[in-house]
Amino acid sequence: MSDYQDKPQPLIEHLMELRTRLMWSIGAFFVAFVVCFFFAKQLFNLLVIPYKWAVIWAGLDIAKSELIYTAPQEFFFTQVKVAMFGALVIAFPVIASQIYKFVAPGLYKNERSAFLPFLIASPILFLLGGALVYFFFTPMVMWFFLAMQQAPTEGEVGISLLPRVSEYLSLIMTLVLSFGLVFQLPVVTTLLARVGLLTSDWLREKRKYAIVIAFIAAAILTPPDPMSQIGLAIPTILLYEISIYAARLVERKRKEDSETEESSSDVAETEKA
Repeated sequence: MSDYQDKPQPLIEHLMELRTRLMWSIGAFFVAFVVCFFFAKQLFNLLVIPYKWAVIWAGLDIAKSELIYTAPQEFFFTQVKVAMFGALVIAFPVIASQIYKFVAPGLYKNERSAFLPFLIASPILFLLGGALVYFFFTPMVMWFFLAMQQAPTEGEVGISLLPRVSEYLSLIMTLVLSFGLVFQLPVVTTLLARVGLLTSDWLREKRKYAIVIAFIAAAILTPPDPMSQIGLAIPTILLYEISIYAARLVERKRKEDSETEESSSDVAETEKA
């Protein structure tokens, strides 16, 4: 007897269900966008705090440090991007829950119970990656760039860093998205291990290739400075090791379940005899 949550539905009902879920997701994003756009300047000032930390680390005068915009519309569109970024973060739980509600009727009960922990772990890991960027890597990267400034002397001209608001936002968004996606590695590998597409032995064998790929991905996803590239590559390698351990736990759990089923089957056969 099938243990699906719902009975099979015709295509038109699936499309209506998809439309409902999309409407809820778009509505949540739109409401969050309006709220975030109203507070866009405050949100941007919040994102500027790591830059202030970098200025202090570099021994510069915080009162004289500033971000600029060179086109009349630049700061406006920067606020729009801030609002969209904030809306995506705020609305993500709603969007993820709508995706889960759409696919859940087509899953067995054991599949739903296995999928739900990953749905919870994914945003938590993304937030951990974003927090690492905000509190550590963005200040380190900006300190690296600020340290390149040159004070004016008799023989040398002054060279100062005047970051544009759009470029600073692009930098911090790129870092947050890069780290957030990399922190999904344990979730992805564990899911693949559960369905039998990956094994812990295979992951161990490919470790050396994974290290090379980690540095290549860091060079592509991050700005062209060694601080952010190494800063992304090292956590990626550590997460890969965690993924190997998670895959081993999945295999151990599968083996225990298999042994339990075999023992139950033996007991049932003995009782029949």
